[in-house]
Amino acid sequence: MPNHIIAVANQKGGVGKTTTAVNLGAALAEMGHSVIIIDLDPQGNASTGLGIAPDQRDQTVYDLLTGDTDLISAAAITDIPGLRIVPSTSDLASADVDLSDVADRTSLLRKQTERAEPGTIILIDCPPALGLLTVNAMVAATSVLVPLQAEFYALEGLSQLLSTIRQVRQGANPDLRISGVLVTMSDYRNNLAQQVEADVRATLKDLVYTTVIPRNVRVSEAPSHAQPVLAYDPASKGSAAYRNFAREFAEKLKLSPETV
Repeated sequence: MPNHIIAVANQKGGVGKTTTAVNLGAALAEMGHSVIIIDLDPQGNASTGLGIAPDQRDQTVYDLLTGDTDLISAAAITDIPGLRIVPSTSDLASADVDLSDVADRTSLLRKQTERAEPGTIILIDCPPALGLLTVNAMVAATSVLVPLQAEFYALEGLSQLLSTIRQVRQGANPDLRISGVLVTMSDYRNNLAQQVEADVRATLKDLVYTTVIPRNVRVSEAPSHAQPVLAYDPASKGSAAYRNFAREFAEKLKLSPETV
């Protein structure tokens, strides 16, 4: 069974990349899938949000890129059955410089993900930049998931991300595609949010997922408790939205309901 490797990317910060990676991973694991999140952001927020304390990050994404460890050894078990994470530390911030002279430096992550167990879903939480780390994610990925915040500048800068995806397609990864755009942090009490969503759907059409992730205080609180919102408050609107999205996501990618 082939692996699905999804880069969760948007060079704009604060749009819900990490929140989406963590909660989509938890929802897919809840559905019975085997999931590994690769925390490719030097801030390490996905690692913290899944309960991996800094002193527990013995093997990290940095070690993965330098070849000092492998994907299976580095993937830490979380409290969510079926969900593992390769954690990150601030060491990753120097990767662009440290790896500048390495041969095939844009393919370092792909060499590692190719060794994943068959049937694994790999979600790569990308940093808010289009540097070496994000390019590594796109070269390794089978598709890109783009979280897009429902706010005024939502579409600004998206063209740069799409341009990067096209460049990767023309070079190292011709099979890369966009799995879809997910509207996040939407507040339907706000007319602007409704207008932004309408504009996004008019512009990107079928690329936009039907599910919308609402602004929800439980989603915001969950990381401080080192949990996905699905574990922190399973009955919240945020949990319901991410479960709905996971089902839509799985259907779009034609994921088998049983991959473990």
